[in-house]
Amino acid sequence: MNIQSLSAKYLVRPLKEADIPEVFALCQGNPLYYQFCPPAVTKESIKRDMAALPEGKTLADKYYLGYYSDGLLIAVMDLIAGYPHAETAFIGFFMMNQHWQGKNIGTDIITQACRYLKRVGFSEVRLGYAKGNSQSEAFWLKNHFEKTGAENQAEYYVSVYMRRGL
Repeated sequence: MNIQSLSAKYLVRPLKEADIPEVFALCQGNPLYYQFCPPAVTKESIKRDMAALPEGKTLADKYYLGYYSDGLLIAVMDLIAGYPHAETAFIGFFMMNQHWQGKNIGTDIITQACRYLKRVGFSEVRLGYAKGNSQSEAFWLKNHFEKTGAENQAEYYVSVYMRRGL
C-alpha cells in the first residue's frame, strides 16, 4: 500500500515511537472521546495502540498513520488491511486535531482514503465507535458508514460496528 496516496492534500506517514508526544497532545485535545471510550489516553496507551493487532494479523497489515499540514499533526488513523476479511480495510482509530474539526477536513481525509482503498482492491471499510458517543456516530454517518447491527462489549464500553461499501 502506498500510504501517501491516501491523501492528495496532506502528508501521510507512519507514526513511530518518537511521535508519541505529538499524538498524545492531539488525543488530549479530544476529552469527549475518552468519556465514551475510557480509560484516558496516556503515552503508554498510545505505544500499545501502535502495536495492537487483531487476531490473525501482523504488523505488515497495520498502518498507524499521521496526517500532516505544514508540519502539524492534524489527524491520526489506525488502518488494518485485510481485516476481518481480505477485501476489507478496518479503521481501528481515527482522531482529528481539535483545532481542525468542524471544517470538513476529517470528511475529506476519509473520502480520499476510501477512494484510494477502492483503487487498490478493497470493497469495504469497517470500524467501530463507542456506543453513546453521538459526535462519533454523527461523523461516521455523515461519511456514508452504516451500522451493521453488530456490537461488542469491550472492557469499558460497547463498540457499535459500521461499514461503508466502496
